[in-house]
Amino acid sequence: MRHEKQWKNAGLFLLQVSIVLINTILFAVIWYAYYKGRMWGTTFYRKGDYLLVLLYLCLSGAMTKLYGGVDLKTSRISELIYSHVVAIFITNALMYIVILLLTRRPKSILPLLLVTVLEIIVGAIWSYVANHLTNRLFKPADVLLVYDNEEAFKNGGEIIGRLTWRFNPVGELKLTGQDEMDKLIAKMKNTKATALMLCGLTSTQRNDIIKYCVENDIRAYVRPNIGDFIISNAKTLQMANLPVMICERATPSLFYAVMKRLTDIVISLLGLVIASPFLLITAIAIKAYDHGPVFYKQVRLTKNGREFKILKFRSMKVDAEKDGVARLSSENDDRITPVGKIIRACRIDELPQLINILKGDLAVVGPRPERPEIAAQYVEEMPEFSLRLQVKAGLTGYAQVYGKYNTEPYDKLQMDLMYVNKMGLVSDVKIILATIKILFMPESTEGIADGQTTASGKVKIQ
Repeated sequence: MRHEKQWKNAGLFLLQVSIVLINTILFAVIWYAYYKGRMWGTTFYRKGDYLLVLLYLCLSGAMTKLYGGVDLKTSRISELIYSHVVAIFITNALMYIVILLLTRRPKSILPLLLVTVLEIIVGAIWSYVANHLTNRLFKPADVLLVYDNEEAFKNGGEIIGRLTWRFNPVGELKLTGQDEMDKLIAKMKNTKATALMLCGLTSTQRNDIIKYCVENDIRAYVRPNIGDFIISNAKTLQMANLPVMICERATPSLFYAVMKRLTDIVISLLGLVIASPFLLITAIAIKAYDHGPVFYKQVRLTKNGREFKILKFRSMKVDAEKDGVARLSSENDDRITPVGKIIRACRIDELPQLINILKGDLAVVGPRPERPEIAAQYVEEMPEFSLRLQVKAGLTGYAQVYGKYNTEPYDKLQMDLMYVNKMGLVSDVKIILATIKILFMPESTEGIADGQTTASGKVKIQ
């Protein structure tokens, strides 16, 4: 059984590597056929050719992995294709810059565009074939959903329902007490479950089940709680010949803090220069529509609960909150202007926040800043929500890349804590690059349901 898993995983790895190798071969062909012979001064020696192709291989592999182009187990065909398109454009744009530096003069981009089109076509075909091969290689697991409350049941059902090619639901079991392992084992035998989806559950229940799963080679999918994220970053050491885990407030190193601030300044300055035409056009469009103010200032929270005024292009009517109730935008929000709908969809309304980054109120990467009124409502529901204030708020973040505007606050908090626990320059670069992918995904800006003030279904307008 274990050897079979190893062979299947090896087959999956070969599938994933194949698309990167194909793209690299296509680039190598165009390099040797066109660009190599147009080098400035001297001929580019053979070792240089090899290094350039190797650079493309590494870039292509990194971008394809980063954008989810090889997530064959969890992505639909359409998602794989979109991921490949983004990865290919980023990789080839970077390689064109490298080519310009090597040739020392402008060269035609048409050959590289041709390769880009070919790679996209090949990527689409590969996505279809690889998806079907993966589904044949890895049959859907017969999964039993184990939970202890209705919210946990809903979350587990959503995961299983969205990944129908990975999971075959065979039943569900609600655990209400601590000593129910016999009940679970009997249910697994009756349903012939080969995997468990654990949602909710007390620490004691979950620990007993996980130990049983490991001992009996049963895969367990676990929905973590807040404590799991906190302890996942704990430092492990030996004290008096005993293992000890230290959990403490997030404290970035001085090197990381300085480099992050310098990076924020550089990115914000470059962003303001590059985006200046869009800033001007947007400002004119907003002013021309209703003659109201171009910018919108709003109080938000950043590190340690410090308040600051965030700057955004106004996308709503001037009197959007004339009733005095703070609320997020909803799916069919009539407060959003026609211009606002466009700039929200393209994320242009967020561009003025580059000024906040330059001032030091925001970072490029970090948990999104919440309004004090809405944050207070979230804290009432879950006191742990304030843990996201351990670091400076950001323009983009883990929750923005992998969640949605209307993602439940508890889920956003978990994603924010994933970032807090693993923050570093590499993590920041990954999130910045991954942000490019979601810019053109309209579902990532879906509003909350009509009648709600926050992303939590528990807090509604009275």
